[in-house]
Amino acid sequence: MKTKFPKIVKITIISVYLIFLAGSIVRMTGSGMGCPDWPKCFGYYIPPTSEEQITWKPNSEFKKGLIIIKGETLFVAEKNIKTSDEFNKKNWTNYTKHDYAKFNKYHTWTEYINRLCSVLAGFIFLFLIYGASKFWKTNKTITLLAFTAFFLMLVEAWLGKTVVDTNLKPTIITIHMVLGLIIIALLLKLKFNISERKRIYRYNAIFNKLLIISVIFSLFQIAMGTQVRQFIDEQVKQLGFENKNYSLMNPSFKFYFHRSFTIAIVLINLSLFYLNQVKNLGYKLVNWVILLIFLETITGILMYYAEFPLGTQAIHLLSGAILFGLQFYLWMQSKKTVSN
Repeated sequence: MKTKFPKIVKITIISVYLIFLAGSIVRMTGSGMGCPDWPKCFGYYIPPTSEEQITWKPNSEFKKGLIIIKGETLFVAEKNIKTSDEFNKKNWTNYTKHDYAKFNKYHTWTEYINRLCSVLAGFIFLFLIYGASKFWKTNKTITLLAFTAFFLMLVEAWLGKTVVDTNLKPTIITIHMVLGLIIIALLLKLKFNISERKRIYRYNAIFNKLLIISVIFSLFQIAMGTQVRQFIDEQVKQLGFENKNYSLMNPSFKFYFHRSFTIAIVLINLSLFYLNQVKNLGYKLVNWVILLIFLETITGILMYYAEFPLGTQAIHLLSGAILFGLQFYLWMQSKKTVSN
């Protein structure tokens, strides 16, 4: 298991980024409430494919726990029911966690696939902690990092439920996103410890300090971007999803700050690129960081000026998460060096 552990760590990191991608598609398509309950979806383990399945009908059977929409209200079956000719409210309870009562099969299945990605990652994490437990006697740090990341994944699952129960409350979404980035950082630390701890990189004090600033800036920018995205979602609720191109006609201060703060991020990372070239430090990941900065900037411009072209939101969010990961990994490489 120890020989396969580095590969397990890589697969775990990919699985978490897959969740980021699935989540970004959910946000892009407005599918966050495609399933009104959690972990089931309208009370089903496999979601409904048509509105007929969640609509009250006379002389029909409904199993306990199934959710229906009737009169723009969600009702939950209290027991196995065989309906009569008229709706009997005594057999149903109102779903009180939120009042969102709409069905869109595309939104439902988009959200469901997002949840499946999380379940897949959960199984991969079980392999991770099993493999990490083998290192307890020789390297407790590896075991502790893996189990901490697994614990935070459980917290993420709870936060995912809370996001749905609170009908996409902005604060919970932001915490959900930031915690996901922390999990990425823990997994990258784990990868670094098992694969690169014996390597020596050229050290530069200014480069190292700029990397710390770049990591903090990226974390802050992503958190701020989540708030901007929530503002857009609120606008979409008022204007309708088909009119989402109007959602930034009167942007909030957070949007302007998020947009302007990009300048600071670009300058910091260009400084890293310059130092890496001039001092011949040899950090290859810096080139990828600059590429992702460019991608982030372009997708941000397109979303604002070209009215959210298809896919730009997903690319913007995913590239931001990958950027944070690369910067954090670069910082570990720089921090672990010895001066020449």
